[in-house]
Amino acid sequence: MTSTQILITIAIYFAVLILISFLVGRKSDNATFFRGNRSSPWFIVAFGMIGASLSGVTFISVPGAVEEGAMNYFQVVLGYVVGYLVIGTVLLPLYYKMNLTSIYSYLNDRYGSAAQYTGSSFFILSRVVGASFRLYLVAGVLQEFVFESMGVEFWQTVTLTVILIWLYTFKSGIKTIVWTDTLQTFFMLVAVGVAIYYISDSLDLNGIGEITSYISDSDLSQIFFFDDWKSRSYFFKQFFAGAFIAIVMTGLDQDMMQKNLTCRSLEDAQKNMFWFTIVLTFVNLIFLGLGVLLTSYADIAATGGYKDSLFACISIQSEMGIGIGLVFILGLVAAAYSSADSALTSLTTSFSVDILRIEKNYEEKKQSWIRKLVHVGFSVLLILVIVSFEYLIKDASVITKLFVFAGYTYGPLLGLFSFGILTKLKVPHLTTPIIAIASPFIAFAISYFALEWYEFEFGFFILLLNGAITFIGLLIASLISRD
Repeated sequence: MTSTQILITIAIYFAVLILISFLVGRKSDNATFFRGNRSSPWFIVAFGMIGASLSGVTFISVPGAVEEGAMNYFQVVLGYVVGYLVIGTVLLPLYYKMNLTSIYSYLNDRYGSAAQYTGSSFFILSRVVGASFRLYLVAGVLQEFVFESMGVEFWQTVTLTVILIWLYTFKSGIKTIVWTDTLQTFFMLVAVGVAIYYISDSLDLNGIGEITSYISDSDLSQIFFFDDWKSRSYFFKQFFAGAFIAIVMTGLDQDMMQKNLTCRSLEDAQKNMFWFTIVLTFVNLIFLGLGVLLTSYADIAATGGYKDSLFACISIQSEMGIGIGLVFILGLVAAAYSSADSALTSLTTSFSVDILRIEKNYEEKKQSWIRKLVHVGFSVLLILVIVSFEYLIKDASVITKLFVFAGYTYGPLLGLFSFGILTKLKVPHLTTPIIAIASPFIAFAISYFALEWYEFEFGFFILLLNGAITFIGLLIASLISRD
């Protein structure tokens, strides 16, 4: 597949996204940008959230990680099911009852303004880094297979990528994203299906039965790991980590919840979560199966040691024809932008509502101007962070880095929300940010010495440790203040 063909494909794709943005956003204001006027059909939200949850990281890193860890990631996915159940039955009713625009407004009502600033700040840090991870991965693939040969530098690729996102989100925000995510999810799933067809055909596998048997017979198809409780792949570590990852990275994440809060009612939002959970679990299993097929087909050494390049190398550089290269590019771009566009919108929302409090401090006309300025500011910030990653990330699958980092940044949110919901104890106003900020440092120290002294790897489980430290800190602070 030539660079010209790839560029034409991407150009057509973005032309469609911009057209959707124009049609959806003809009458837009801050309520449209932040809440989508609470008019989104639940099934559209559910389907679009699949692409946003998977993202470019899953699209590339999950298949690539199979070579090293088999299908152990599915243990995390099974934990997701429990987490999504908690979101649908506990968190969504709370958010709809309070009629929230930003979910971190709950922290203000429960603890005070300092907690809201803290919670929003942790989200902003988490989402800036997370979205940058995802876009870095995609920009790297486009740079390697398209722009490098054209003499375009990496920072220019990144800048163009973010500008395109800004272009179709600046006017209507979340309302546009609900609909564009649907298109992006469709392209991503089509890409996976076509890739499985081409790879299985090259392996002389005919029909779903042979493909399934081939995957199940492979040594890479192992899902459950119970043999070493110290390993990061140990089942109970990954299962419980998956449950809490789902709670914090969806239920306590303004990015994902902002889409749920555009549904017309709580009942619609809960239906969205129910069907989203079923489909997402099945889709992740398909991605892992694709990883087994890709690893069987390719020599990993041919990717230059970067497992994240496996899918791209086979799709674009193999001799299987233009078809698989075309759908890979569409799927990759769709997966990446379905998470990055909503990240940019949610960052704008959280900073505007939680930090600047524009709905309380400014009149409506000025609110719109400030929101647009914040939107541009975060676009520039994403560019700077992504370019910096080019010099920092050179090894291992990105998905592992993403989840471990999330454990440190989302852990305090887990502690703050769980303590607020499960107890009625009061905490001194200025104590909450101190505890939340100290928690990741304490968690890091514990995980470091656990590995050094006992060879115990926390892995994704660091999230639970971090949340527990925050919870215990809040409990101690509340008991001391009562005395």
